[in-house]
Amino acid sequence: MKNNLASQKEYQYGFSDANTSFISFKKGLSIDVIKRISKLKNEPKWMLGIRLKAYKTFLKLKNPKWGPKLDFINFNDYIYYASPIQRNLDWKEVPKKIKQTFKKLNVSEIDAKFLSGANNQYDSESIYHQVVQELKDKKVIFTNIETAIQEHPELVKRYFGKLVPYTDNKYAALNTAVWSGGSFIYVPKNIQLSKPLQAYFRINTKSVGQFERTLIIVDEGAKVHYTEGCTAPIYDKNNLHAAVVEVFVEKNAKARYSTIQNWSDNVLNLVTKRCICKKNATMEWIDGNLGSKLNMKYPATILQGDNASAKCISIAIAHKDVIQDAGAKMIHIGKNTRSQIISKSIAHNGGNATYRGLINITKNAINSYADVQCDTLILDKMSKTDTIPTEIITNSSSFLKHEAKVTDLDKEKLFYLNSRSIDNKTSKHLLVLGFIEPFVDELPMEYAVELNRLLKIDLNNN
Repeated sequence: MKNNLASQKEYQYGFSDANTSFISFKKGLSIDVIKRISKLKNEPKWMLGIRLKAYKTFLKLKNPKWGPKLDFINFNDYIYYASPIQRNLDWKEVPKKIKQTFKKLNVSEIDAKFLSGANNQYDSESIYHQVVQELKDKKVIFTNIETAIQEHPELVKRYFGKLVPYTDNKYAALNTAVWSGGSFIYVPKNIQLSKPLQAYFRINTKSVGQFERTLIIVDEGAKVHYTEGCTAPIYDKNNLHAAVVEVFVEKNAKARYSTIQNWSDNVLNLVTKRCICKKNATMEWIDGNLGSKLNMKYPATILQGDNASAKCISIAIAHKDVIQDAGAKMIHIGKNTRSQIISKSIAHNGGNATYRGLINITKNAINSYADVQCDTLILDKMSKTDTIPTEIITNSSSFLKHEAKVTDLDKEKLFYLNSRSIDNKTSKHLLVLGFIEPFVDELPMEYAVELNRLLKIDLNNN
């Protein structure tokens, strides 16, 4: 693997904590590994049964035939469990070295100032978890999924794997077999949370795979905003991240899922995210993709109920040795459903940015509407972009609009900024920020500031 270490020397989150593992498996995937993970978590037999069935399916399933080739992945070259702790901790109990890591990442400060609750993961396990009293008073469940299995087993059994079954694709099967960590959220009927809930995922160990599982249930009339961030050190070996996210938005409910993914360029990010919306429900994906050696992510929404709506606003930034293959999927089933996809891609210094999406307006989804806007900014002649949409309409009363545009930096605007004594790097940065403005406008202020800083580092160092 050609690892672009020199160009990443300013990558802010590329540090590692050396070996912090209290428990770490040897490389390799087997039934014994899966049984050991389940035993460590003291799981009920029904969950171990799901894991073993998923593993058998994983062995049978092939890599997807579309998109970037994945046959180079050697699944026995990864560590499937590594944890620096024996159990979920209070922040005061977190080991000093790991606590310093989260402080460097500014995670603990954001937790205190802006959030109703936080679930922060380091390699394979949640390190610490905290919620404000408001959540407890409102009977909101926000915990890691291991705890949810112990304390709310019937709720987990009802929803786990129902949107993303292990038969869905090879990496969903892998996640189901070896999952560890991730968030569980249940928002009761008519409870509307004013502040976001957050998870932060940190890969530290070389060659480790991270396989968190996130399950969110937003009951009738409820509202929640969930945010997540991701980072990893720079290594000369790949790390594998294969998460699964399932979001259930019930009648008249609303959910927003915001992600700023900032993996280092040795991470293979192969994620399955899916939501189902019931009658009058709303789902919003705000999806930021920076870094990763290879990123394949397509948040999907099934608009099952009448008058349901969904929106996905995403950015993908690709530089040298980075492939961003990202987009969104909208499946219209209910009547009068609405969807919007806004995709902003930036390719520079030889990067490869591809939009890949699906709109499927089914026969019974009469009077439905879908809007797709795909814009790519190419900053040099070495970079590459593709737009690969699949769009299906099977009734005559619905409407779909698709716009796609590829541009370079506006020379007149660049000249104008330079003429106002703004240097070329700053001018370039300002124009790129203007290009992704629809995405930035949807972020909480502290995330927008962080994205601005990350973008400047990415553009200047590659």
